[in-house]
Amino acid sequence: MKILPQKNICLSIAEATVEDALLAAGKVAAKADIIEIRLDTLRVPEVEPFIASLSIPLLFTNRPEWECGHYSGPEKERVDLLCAAVVAGAAYVDLELRATPESWQQLAATLEGKETTLITSWHNFDTTPDDEELQEIFWQMAASGADVGKIVTTAHGFSDVLRVLHLQLLAEQENFPLAAFCMGEDGRISRAATLELGGVLTYAAADQASATAPGQLTVEAIKKIQRCLHD
Repeated sequence: MKILPQKNICLSIAEATVEDALLAAGKVAAKADIIEIRLDTLRVPEVEPFIASLSIPLLFTNRPEWECGHYSGPEKERVDLLCAAVVAGAAYVDLELRATPESWQQLAATLEGKETTLITSWHNFDTTPDDEELQEIFWQMAASGADVGKIVTTAHGFSDVLRVLHLQLLAEQENFPLAAFCMGEDGRISRAATLELGGVLTYAAADQASATAPGQLTVEAIKKIQRCLHD
């Protein structure tokens, strides 16, 4: 398993063109630990321009419509882009836990012998499952062969937030790196709290206008919270 440093702030970039995405990434690169390039929002998705132009660790995500992303084409072509990112030397790629076995096999074959870290993700944009289902998702991730898990739900109250953050205890016990937090207004606190509770990764926006998920905090807001806790 590849080791991921603790308390990473990943800044999501979701633009329509490579040019605009590079411009946006260049403006915020100094504020983040990782930059996520959302290939699914690009009209003509490419990998190489980002690898060539940005020195910060890059995460490539090609989120399908069935996981509330924007990609609607053939599944193999979707994963082809992730494979291209691996070959180009990307630091991270994201593959959904619910992706097909063929997609997992295709990406696993490309990852063999490479340094790219595989993040497997699971999202629920409507609600937060009960403890039993959340733990089952965790166990599937831990057994998937991925290096890092990402579980994101939608909170409708503090109890949802607590259930998701409690997964960090299970992750620590199993020594499986995990990012676990909630979307929505009720989930905003979890985006900063996860980093203080063992989470290896949280996602932020450059500003509220460029948020890629409901309730996403800006990178400045997360850093301000960290300063308040540690200064």
